[in-house]
Amino acid sequence: MVTLALPRLFASGGSAGRALSMVERNVSALRGAYWIVVATGLFEPVFYLLSIGVGVGALVGDIPLPGGRSVAYAVFVAPALLASSAMTGALSETTFNFFGKMKFMRLYDGILATPLRPMEIAFGELSWAMVRGSVYAAAFCVIMVAMDLTSAGRAVIAFLAAVLVGFAFGGVGLAMTTFMRSWQDFDLMSSAQFALFLFSGTFVPAESYPVVLRWLVEVTPLYRSVHLIRGISIGTWSWVQLLDVFYLLILFVGGVTVAGRRMGRLLLK
Repeated sequence: MVTLALPRLFASGGSAGRALSMVERNVSALRGAYWIVVATGLFEPVFYLLSIGVGVGALVGDIPLPGGRSVAYAVFVAPALLASSAMTGALSETTFNFFGKMKFMRLYDGILATPLRPMEIAFGELSWAMVRGSVYAAAFCVIMVAMDLTSAGRAVIAFLAAVLVGFAFGGVGLAMTTFMRSWQDFDLMSSAQFALFLFSGTFVPAESYPVVLRWLVEVTPLYRSVHLIRGISIGTWSWVQLLDVFYLLILFVGGVTVAGRRMGRLLLK
């Protein structure tokens, strides 16, 4: 495997502190309109849950699980929406916002005049993305418990899993953005993201798809995220979820590593 990102980041005592200074910079740069953007990311999964999970769920009824157990449709959909929310929150910060700072604001050109290195900037921006994503995840977990869609104990573990999902997609988002040439390139990413949202076992079990399509669905990162969080939330956890964790960790480390190296090439010319 390529040289791991985290050992490089913490190789010297001040690296973590310098990376977190990017979070401090983003907090100090907050403006009033930005909170509206943050709020939309919080309410979107809730609206999906109420309209599809509860509304359509009243028509669908219970969903059978592979082990023979059945659960209410809202119970089935809620963990998938939590995973999707973690993905959306992380990608929003590490793609559009990151691209604007790097290509148009030229923010990182000035930051590199300080002791910060490209890898530290990448990890700092990812950490900031997870601050936003963690707020979404925590609020949604509270709503799930309030609606009796899971227990409080499972919600805490599901929140931690959602944070891991956010880090994985955030790392991938940073890496992809370093290859973007213009805003039009994001149309492809948005299309792929929406396809993942629809076809990752979010609203129907993966077993409902034809065999070949099911195999394709089950190797996608959002499906592995949904599978992990759904197993925790519903209480069907097994050793397979450990594979999901390993899968997401590889995405995270690989994404941050690629992003740090690419930023070094783009900014240190």
